[in-house]
Amino acid sequence: MNILDNAPLLEVRGVSKSFGGNTIIKNINLTLNEGELVCLLGQSGTGKSTLFHVIAGLYMPDEGQVLLRGEEITGKPGKISYMLQKDLLFPHLTILDNTALGLLIRGEKKADARAKAAKEFSKFGLEGCEKRYPVQLSGGMCQRAALLRTYLASQGIALLDEPFSALDTLTKSAMHRWYLNVMREISLSTLFITHDIDEAVLLSDRVYIMGNNPGEITTEIRIDSPKPRPDDFTLTEEFLQYKRLLVEKLR
Repeated sequence: MNILDNAPLLEVRGVSKSFGGNTIIKNINLTLNEGELVCLLGQSGTGKSTLFHVIAGLYMPDEGQVLLRGEEITGKPGKISYMLQKDLLFPHLTILDNTALGLLIRGEKKADARAKAAKEFSKFGLEGCEKRYPVQLSGGMCQRAALLRTYLASQGIALLDEPFSALDTLTKSAMHRWYLNVMREISLSTLFITHDIDEAVLLSDRVYIMGNNPGEITTEIRIDSPKPRPDDFTLTEEFLQYKRLLVEKLR
């Protein structure tokens, strides 16, 4: 057996990053395994977005490594897709061209990129929207388009920085169920930033809690409830026990 067969899909080893002599994150270690959704939970200012910039190769860490399938990708952008809180769709492009954009940036021909994107529209609930523009879609549909763009440019991993925080409660709940389903269907693994404890318990296989200044991983908690979780999971005693535990650790 290849030694890498049992290795994490993504591994962050001892990563630290400073700006102007001010240390933002310190000695971060985490893993993401195939098919997992792992949440990074913490208050604002603990360095979660800085860590994502390092993982995505946009920042070079002062110390540490980032490995994808055992290969070092530290400081190499374009290896892992990164979706910010806002959908950042271009208003002058159709939804089809918005979703194909990452493929175009990687050098694919426009016709090929459009064909690959169009093939996935039904999975992402976007059928019939190919020729529409972002202003013609709801917030939830725009987030689906942004997630499709992220997926097409990914290598099986997506970094999501609070992608559902701007949605209303009912839309967010529907997006949660949809995202878990589509993750399974397309074999996508996800590292996810949130400030929302309920969201962390509902979606995650594991939760890393970030705290302190500079930011560090203070706790790792496994959410053992099997997936798919029932629609009323947030009303169960099991959910409340995990929520109490996360609140306690965040303090």
